[in-house]
Amino acid sequence: MTALISREELKTAIEDGSVTVLDALGGQYYEQQHLPGAIALVEGEVNERAAGLLPDRDAAIVTYCSNPACGNSQAVANRLEALGYTNVRKYREGIQDWVEAGLPVESGVLA
Repeated sequence: MTALISREELKTAIEDGSVTVLDALGGQYYEQQHLPGAIALVEGEVNERAAGLLPDRDAAIVTYCSNPACGNSQAVANRLEALGYTNVRKYREGIQDWVEAGLPVESGVLA
């Protein structure tokens, strides 16, 4: 099972730029709101897009989706780990927890 990261740990990592955050919901959910700087990457796209988006297989990566009931973040993490990524963690509580804590989100599609 993928290691977990807490909200506070993730907030700090985003602020200091030491992590790549992956939104495992994608599509309209991503456009509506996502964690600051997050990249949309759903399970079905991992094999074809991971190498281009995440060239360093040892870099810190965090996946998230909506809440603990959502399995998308674990599915993306599993695929990344199978491709040889060594530092993947999961923010199990997801964007619901982030928003409820009053933390900032972004919207729209990243260029």
